[in-house]
Amino acid sequence: MRRTDIDPRWQDLSVIERLVREARTIGVVGLSADPGRPSHGVARYLRRSGLRILPVNPRLSAWEGLPVYASLADVPEPVDIVDVFRRPEHVPAIARDAVAIGAGALWLQLGVLSEEGAAIAAEGGLDVVMDRCLAVEHREVVGWS
Repeated sequence: MRRTDIDPRWQDLSVIERLVREARTIGVVGLSADPGRPSHGVARYLRRSGLRILPVNPRLSAWEGLPVYASLADVPEPVDIVDVFRRPEHVPAIARDAVAIGAGALWLQLGVLSEEGAAIAAEGGLDVVMDRCLAVEHREVVGWS
């Protein structure tokens, strides 16, 4: 899939704005301990802006003092947005997990393109955003820097 092939419903600005304004808990799937990785910078920005970060990565036990969960199924509280920093081939399984835990939305970061995953999430009742950066959209909508 190329970026030009993305279904416009996965980039609906009204959905993006609503999610950014209303979300309070973000499950960051694929969060890296490496400060140079995009997932690290995005999660750090979101945390500093007042959002609750729930890191998900089976290879980590803690991130910036927070416990890290091996999977979405291990997260012990409701998740408003599942923010995905994994390769596209992993997205369908993540989407199924997001539906199973009753998340509010599946957000696929820049370059994470999966129509199959988006469809699974949408069919499960989740809002979906694809190929957008949650931190950039948050900054645009909320104006926090």
